[in-house]
Amino acid sequence: MNKTIFDGNWKEIRGKSKEWWSLINDLDLSRVDKAAVKLDKYIVLLQVKYGYTKQYAKEEINKRLEVHEAKKEDILAS
Repeated sequence: MNKTIFDGNWKEIRGKSKEWWSLINDLDLSRVDKAAVKLDKYIVLLQVKYGYTKQYAKEEINKRLEVHEAKKEDILAS
């Protein structure tokens, strides 16, 4: 996941964040909204809330986005 792709998908990621991670709240997301580099801020958020390593946070973001994109494609295909 690079910063450009993350920023391009931020609205969808933001919308799914509380579903994906129950410890994330609206205040957390508003802080990411204001960040110059949203991906970095989001990774730090996961590190703080869940104790993830930076690498594990990146992997989790990628995994959840892949599942989300696959579901979107299934819906569009039917």
